[in-house]
Order: sequence, then C-alpha cells, then structure tokens
Amino acid sequence: MTEANPTDKMISVEEARQLVFSHVDALPQERVPLLEALGRVAAEPASSDIDVAPFAHSAMDGFALCATQIRAASEEEPVNLKVIAEVGAGSVYEGPIGEDECVRIMTGAELPAAADAVVKYEIVGVVSGDGKPGSVVSFTAPCDPGSNVRAAGEEAHAGDTVLHVGDVIGAAGLGCLASCGITEVAVHRRPKVAIMATGSELVPPTQVPGPGHIRESNSQAMAACIKDAGGIPSVLPIVPDTYEDLRHAVTQAVKDHDFVITTGGAANGDFDFIKSVVADAGQVFMTLVNMRPGKAQTFGNVEGTPVFGLPGNPAAAYCGFQMLIRPALRKMQGFSALDFPRIHARLTQDVKKKDPRRILLRSVYGKAADGTYEVTPAKNQSSGLFGVIQRSNCMAVMPEGLTPARAGDMVECILMGVPEETVL
Repeated sequence: MTEANPTDKMISVEEARQLVFSHVDALPQERVPLLEALGRVAAEPASSDIDVAPFAHSAMDGFALCATQIRAASEEEPVNLKVIAEVGAGSVYEGPIGEDECVRIMTGAELPAAADAVVKYEIVGVVSGDGKPGSVVSFTAPCDPGSNVRAAGEEAHAGDTVLHVGDVIGAAGLGCLASCGITEVAVHRRPKVAIMATGSELVPPTQVPGPGHIRESNSQAMAACIKDAGGIPSVLPIVPDTYEDLRHAVTQAVKDHDFVITTGGAANGDFDFIKSVVADAGQVFMTLVNMRPGKAQTFGNVEGTPVFGLPGNPAAAYCGFQMLIRPALRKMQGFSALDFPRIHARLTQDVKKKDPRRILLRSVYGKAADGTYEVTPAKNQSSGLFGVIQRSNCMAVMPEGLTPARAGDMVECILMGVPEETVL
C-alpha cells in the first residue's frame, strides 16, 4: 500500500497562511531617494539634523507684540500701537519693540525676539494709515503669550528620531523627512516576482484565438496584483503543458526573482505538472487548501526561492493570491499589517451551501438605510470570471460546513482594495 503524501492533505486557510509566512522573510534593505520611499517600510531609524522649525515663527498674517502690551484692551477701551516695521517670510526684524509699538508680520516669518505673540490681521483695527509701517492700529481684546506662534522645534528637535523602523512612509512623512534634512531613506527592498501562465491552449492577448485556444489573461491580472501589493512583477512567456518546459521555466525564474508564481496546472490532471516540478527541483510544502475558489494551490521552494502554483481559473487564482500570496509579499517588504480589513455585514439574500469548504463569495457591501453594513453576493460565482471580481468590493465568507446562510444573517466580509493599515 502506497503511503499518503503529507503535502496532499487539505489544510485550512490559516494553516496555509502560516506555512507560507514561515518560508518568507523581510528582504534586505536599500537606500532610496525620498519620493521612491513613498508607501514603503522604513528599515532604519532617521533623525533630524536641526530643530524644525529652526526658529519661532508666525502662524498667520498679523501684528507681533508682547501680550502684556494689550492685556487691558477691550471694545470700550482699545489699545492703539504704532506699526514700526514689517517682516515677511525669509526676513528678520532684530530691533526693539517699544511699549506703544508693534511689528506687522507675515505667515512664516521669524518672530522678533522682542515679541511673544501675534494678533491676526483680521481682528485688528486701523486707526490711521494702511496698516503698514507708519500706521496706527487698534487692539480691542487681550491675547495670551504664544498666541498664533509656532515654537522653534515644534515638529522636531535636532537629534530627534523622526522615522522609526517599521514605519510606513506616507506623503506627509516625506515632507517631514525633507524638513529634517533627510533626502534618502533605508527601506526594505521590493520583491521581484515572476509570473508565468501555463497551458498549451493559451495565446497572448494580442492574438485572436483559433479553435481550442483562449487568450491568456491571468498573468496580467496577477502582475497587477503584485504591483498593487508593492512587488515588482515580471510577466514571463506562456509555458506549454509539458513537464520539461515547466521545469526549465521555473528553474530559470528562481535564479533572478524573489518569488515565482505560476497559474494553471495545479490540480491532478494528466497535464498538471507544477507539483511534480517543485517536488523534483526543490521541496513541496502544500498542495490543497480548504477554500473555494482556490482549492488546488501548490507552495514550495526551489533553490531557496518560494514558488507558488495557483489554479488556472481566474477567480481561483485571484482569491489564492489575495489570501496567501499578497500578505507574504507584504511581509517580505517589512509590513506588519498583513490582512485586509474585515467587517460584519447583513446578507441581503439567502446563500445555499453545497460545498463544505470555506466559500469566498465575490460581493458588494455598502451602508443600509439604518446605517448598518449590508452585503449582496454576485449572482454568478463562476471561478472562470474576472468581470464579477471587477464589480465586487469584498469577499463574503461562508464558513466551513454545510449550514446555509439566510437573508438577514451577519457574515464576515473581507474588504478588497482597502489598505491593510486601515482601522475600522
């Protein structure tokens, strides 16, 4: 009697995820210019070289003075001051300010050393002149020291850490780093991912298919998924359904890629070779996952590089990628948030359950009239369709077992396209 292969055992989605995670690590770091760091994960801390801002400055157009000068100001007894100077952004007023004087100041200009507050222009009356030097202006309310003043070092002090290991760098973060004198950032390298479709029936999208042939579309969709996950996709030529062709393609791809993905040939048919190729050229860790679509998924390692064989059906390949490969690619880039956000939503229709596997229903969720979430699965759940996925914004999860779901039941929904860092 032939002994069962342990890799042919069907495992849960959670087991599959942990198995994949256990064989991928964060990639080495590289230093990149600021703009190339957008959306990437910091691999080293970074510190400011100066105080930011380097001096106290005005938060708005107005008049600089000492708060004590107008502490008794009121509508009934306004305090009038002479405007003795004007300071714009990039210039400095270094002279004194007398008890009956003030300085007109523009947003961003350095606060004179003799002042401790700014009163905004709109609430100051003009007694004579035009509000510029030589004018007399009127204050009808007191202000506090520090009013409308941004202190030196408000953003950071010299030597402060402004970027920590693991931080995801956003657009505002780039601005902060630039103000701190940081023009290059150490980030984890983005994974180079090879994607190849297998199947002798496939022709390129540029070709009109003849009898028995279909246009190959999986590699374009998977390449887009790789790019969206932060990876660098390489679409390789279509591989015919032969063991020799697939083995050659895989063993070549692992030489200069960090991850290799194939689509098609993951089941047990006469022309399905990815399992045997990975087993012969390296090691297979799993072949079956308890989910639909996407049961037949081969994961292994060839020459130190992860190789993942996805099913050929578009929806099965897409679901397999989003559930297992995307989080692995994010881990390789140093991300700590690996999962799409999830919510619970009320079903708008009955869902029959004829398959005991975990079912991922391509669906649309939104807000109901009462403010709660509701979700509607697509009528056509064929695993051969991309269009249904394009029109969906989530996957409604039907747990393992044969228990049907009824309209009104609350079900878990995986929000596709919502950043993993999003907190709901």
